Amino acid sequence: MDVPERVAVVGAGAVGLTTAYDLAARGAAVTVFERGTPGSGMTGRAAGICYDAYAEDVDVAVADRAMRRFRELDGDREFEFYEVPYVFLAREGDDAGATALSEAVDRMRVHDRSVELVDADELGERFSIRTDDVGLAGVSDSAGWVDPKAYVDLFVEKCEAEGVEFRVGEAVSIRTDPPGVVGGDGERVFDYDAVVVAAGVHSRAILAAAGYPIALKPYRAQALVAECDYDGPTVYDATDGSYLRPHPAGVLAGDGVEAVEADFDDWDPAADDWFVAESTAAVRHRTETAPTVERAWAGLCGATPDRNPLVGAVASGVYVATGWHGHGFMWAPAIGELLAADVLGADESVPDSFDPCRFDGDEEFEVVEGMTLDE
Repeated sequence: MDVPERVAVVGAGAVGLTTAYDLAARGAAVTVFERGTPGSGMTGRAAGICYDAYAEDVDVAVADRAMRRFRELDGDREFEFYEVPYVFLAREGDDAGATALSEAVDRMRVHDRSVELVDADELGERFSIRTDDVGLAGVSDSAGWVDPKAYVDLFVEKCEAEGVEFRVGEAVSIRTDPPGVVGGDGERVFDYDAVVVAAGVHSRAILAAAGYPIALKPYRAQALVAECDYDGPTVYDATDGSYLRPHPAGVLAGDGVEAVEADFDDWDPAADDWFVAESTAAVRHRTETAPTVERAWAGLCGATPDRNPLVGAVASGVYVATGWHGHGFMWAPAIGELLAADVLGADESVPDSFDPCRFDGDEEFEVVEGMTLDE
């Protein structure tokens, strides 16, 4: 097919902005459509944790690419990548968790991940966290965190420098034959050679209205920022499913995953009281500090039947990028490059296992959270 010259990107989160920039940097004329403001969707609610400690080859390749680019971007304008080890642990008495952790580390090492197994004593010697309840832990030194807002601000500037046009403040729909974007009034039509839908969980409704259902379910997850004195690693407690990372205020922490399908037109963006209480207790326990909650929130993640994202063409000239199981921000630098290359017909392309057409779109499946040892 002819190489697209004019491309629309629907959604100005981390994935949409990165894709828009990479398309423009390769010579395409790009317009970004965003119903709110850039980063005002789920990217603005992301944890910003970054690591490459995966056990599957496709995940490793994408994470490697993303981490490399995060580091290359460090120091570009106001953007910073903070190098911090990633600790994942199973508590004493959680034999199943310890076995899963050990097996995961073995698979990570097959893919040359810089990760090691340590016991509670060694973990305590290396990091300023509580370890007396730890049965087994894995430590990856190739990890860190970034501020999602700083990433959005950076890529808005980079997009504008490449001539990307922004149309914000209006919800739009798409058409597929030929590719185009339809204004919120249903009358204005903007014609393009290709359209990329990167609107998070709302991608499902946008594509379904155009006649292309995708296998995606939104689910609710929660996080908070607490003020405290913490200067340790990112920690994922596999036994209770909680995580925390350093934050300028002290700690950003989360779990609160509701493993059921949410209604993306009617969901609560405020954190639940039970989550705030349990997450604060988890921070207090692991960091041995006295955290004070500064703010707390909820967001929507997208689940797929096999936990792989949906990235690629759903029709001629129409593409999607969604279904991240909470890893969308972490993978955005890589997905943007790969999807832009795919749209423009370059040799590099999105992994076949991400093909959005591998499902019919009407599959029944259970929601499974993304942050597990079985990655």
